[in-house]
Amino acid sequence: MAGWDYASARAVLGALLAPALLALLVSPALSFGDWEKPTPMPPLPPREDAARVARFVAHVSEWGALATISVLEAVRGQPFADVLSLSDGPPGAGSGVPYFFLSPLQLSVHNLEENPHASLTMSLAQTDFCRKHLFDPQSPLCVHIMLSGTVTKVNETEMDFAKHSLFTRHPEMKSWPSSHNWFFAKLNITNIWVLDYFGGAKIVTPEEYYNVTIQ
Repeated sequence: MAGWDYASARAVLGALLAPALLALLVSPALSFGDWEKPTPMPPLPPREDAARVARFVAHVSEWGALATISVLEAVRGQPFADVLSLSDGPPGAGSGVPYFFLSPLQLSVHNLEENPHASLTMSLAQTDFCRKHLFDPQSPLCVHIMLSGTVTKVNETEMDFAKHSLFTRHPEMKSWPSSHNWFFAKLNITNIWVLDYFGGAKIVTPEEYYNVTIQ
């Protein structure tokens, strides 16, 4: 067609596509920020109630960093941390016990087979709490807990609860390959530290921790 050149075509095409591209970028359903937005959580318990804060963090956390003693030749005997998915129970029914779905193929499991002692850290940085209040993940105000103890396989009595707890919070686990010989495990807690304010960590006993009721 006479007068229809490349520059004219590009201008017309840009005019047609611009509204669609703008709608894609600003649409609430397709917002890039929404893809990374953590799940909202209930209000934080009073910070002076360290045991309740610890149970709260354990319940709203969906993952944590588990530190074990390495058996890898390059770092044998040294600390080795790995991120693991976890659950202490279905939403609103937390037990306080961190449950895991593990495979003998995992490096951390190799370590635990030789030495079951481990430390687990969970932080509210994985929720919308710290972002909303502009708290850096390292800030005590962001709130994190540190649990130490031993990791053991779950027995038959706890099997159904552990499975329900993990599969409810992490449904993808149901489709993980059975050839990896997955099993349910838990952290038997012996020591608890809560860092939720300035002035150092607060010590909570397992008895205080398990006596708390979380709504």
